[in-house]
Amino acid sequence: MREIIFDTETTGFDPKTGDRLVEIGCIEMVNRVLTGRSYHAYFNPERTMPAEAEAVHGLSDAFLADKPLFAAGAQDFLDFIEDSPMVAHNAGFDFNFINHELGLLGLAVVDKSRMVDTVALAKVRHPGAKLSLDALCTRYGIDRSHRTKHGALLDAELLAQVYVELRGGRQIGLELMAEATEIVVETKVLARKDRPFRQPRPHAATEEELVIHAEFLKSVDTPLWGD
Repeated sequence: MREIIFDTETTGFDPKTGDRLVEIGCIEMVNRVLTGRSYHAYFNPERTMPAEAEAVHGLSDAFLADKPLFAAGAQDFLDFIEDSPMVAHNAGFDFNFINHELGLLGLAVVDKSRMVDTVALAKVRHPGAKLSLDALCTRYGIDRSHRTKHGALLDAELLAQVYVELRGGRQIGLELMAEATEIVVETKVLARKDRPFRQPRPHAATEEELVIHAEFLKSVDTPLWGD
């Protein structure tokens, strides 16, 4: 099964109030294994970057000034994701921004039925625990020492490892086995109908056999059973 693990960076929290998408990072997985294929792009948001947002991801107005508009990369993005399920941490946030940008271009939005939210998965697996990407990396022993700021592609790479753990980690083979259809093997014992009937064999010793056994015991030196 092909899945896209992705993350976005933006100018803020809500596209409806004028915030825009500035970075997308996507990684391809097939059967929960990374294939090495990825999509990564920065976009000029056509607005200034709030200081609060820049403090999170480090993307400044100067850095984004010469980057293309989302319109220039939209088709490449759509070609990469195809119709695969899309996995993100707090996925509703990322879907809202992507679909807002697609809507501005008059393009079909990405159906939210394709959305897989790792926050929701983590809530089920670790109820009451911290659910941030950093907290989950710590829980699963995933190295994030090179992550000084948020970045869409880097966060997607970390999330891919977290996602595999949330889906069972190295126990994936056991999960597939559990999901497989149960096979019941019926065993039949076949009896031969042509076998002749035999009378039960007597097992008690005859008088003659008892006499022979008694004489044999006399030849045994200090038998243990005589104590």
